[in-house]
Amino acid sequence: MVHSYEVAKGHRLPHDPFKAIVAPRPIGWISTVDAEGRPNLAPYSFFNGVAGSPPMVMFSSEGWKHSVANVDATGEFVCNFASLALKDAMNASSAPVAAGVDEFELARLETAESSLVRPPRVKASPAALECKALSVTELSDLDGRRIGRWMVVGQVVAVHIREEFLTGGLFDTAKAGALARCGYMDYAAVETVFALERPKA
Repeated sequence: MVHSYEVAKGHRLPHDPFKAIVAPRPIGWISTVDAEGRPNLAPYSFFNGVAGSPPMVMFSSEGWKHSVANVDATGEFVCNFASLALKDAMNASSAPVAAGVDEFELARLETAESSLVRPPRVKASPAALECKALSVTELSDLDGRRIGRWMVVGQVVAVHIREEFLTGGLFDTAKAGALARCGYMDYAAVETVFALERPKA
């Protein structure tokens, strides 16, 4: 048996399964500053890398939130690596607070200065990507209607990795405890990794 449905007609389940199917999703823990230089920090589970050379990332917001507004105003952001050890701080920074409230202070996180952009980094994070925005785009549906969801694409201009998470010169994803969103209220953490060699032509 297979439970199938057309999205327009509803899923007929207790909760929408879409975000649980598109999983696990890495969490973009995005730090920004507003036009006045006030810091902001928030997690986004619609986040991923979109290009390797030059490195680019994207995050998408379900609405015009502070992070998007700040990137639109300043053109800069930082993706801080969300880890299992920092899950409570990450969650605290997701609180729906007023503009200008410092989520670093709210989550009791120490900041670190970035190299090429103004937004600070989460000092305790295993890694961070400094980014300059390439685009801030409102998404549209099949009928061309704008849907109030905003996608930000940025190019990575500087990378920071805490050395304790480098193993043999490689970033150790399992040691860093990469945190991921799995839909509903569920999260996962990377504790083991394995390698697969790609087929040769």
